Amino acid sequence: PPYTLVIEINDVLVHPDWRFRSGWRFKKRPALELFLQQLSPFYEVVTFTNESAMTGMPILAQLDPQGQYIHYRLFREATRYRNGKHIKDLSCLNRDLSRVILVDWNPDAATLQPRNSFIVNRWTGNDSDRELIDLAAFLRMVAMSGVDDVRPVLEHYGQFEDPLKKFKEKHEQLMEAQEKRREEQEQLAAKRKAKYTSFGFGGFGR
Repeated sequence: PPYTLVIEINDVLVHPDWRFRSGWRFKKRPALELFLQQLSPFYEVVTFTNESAMTGMPILAQLDPQGQYIHYRLFREATRYRNGKHIKDLSCLNRDLSRVILVDWNPDAATLQPRNSFIVNRWTGNDSDRELIDLAAFLRMVAMSGVDDVRPVLEHYGQFEDPLKKFKEKHEQLMEAQEKRREEQEQLAAKRKAKYTSFGFGGFGR
């Protein structure tokens, strides 16, 4: 794949839930499987989580048991610890950073390479959540546009309070504009056809 997607697990793909009887369990975010399926042709998917490998490995084994979608898995041990925060240093990937996107809910995670970050809403376990569908649409748009550097695109949307909401609004406006152009073209074609018919062979008799 031409691009690399680095993504947090906790509160982006799954939500940890503690109950007295069962202890810690991890709930899958709605549309998670579809998200991974849609992005795998376009992205080298790397999970990079603040969870330890001991906790994170079993979670990932459930998310992608066959290893079809997630290419590499990084854990807390690979982060840099500064001022009480775990920071994800994308330079450790040995990838061209102009083609790397970090998706996380925590801006602190992207302190070293903020231009590569796309900050999303933290998922708290809501069953009606649809953000992964919108996120997949955004990431496909970036990949299919074939940009040489993803950072200007990320910076543009990063200026908004809710980047995905802004993307969705722009996408809907684009779809409406395209539909309007299609209708105008159909109307123009119908007028041309009617004009051609009125001046055609219908006036010749025997």
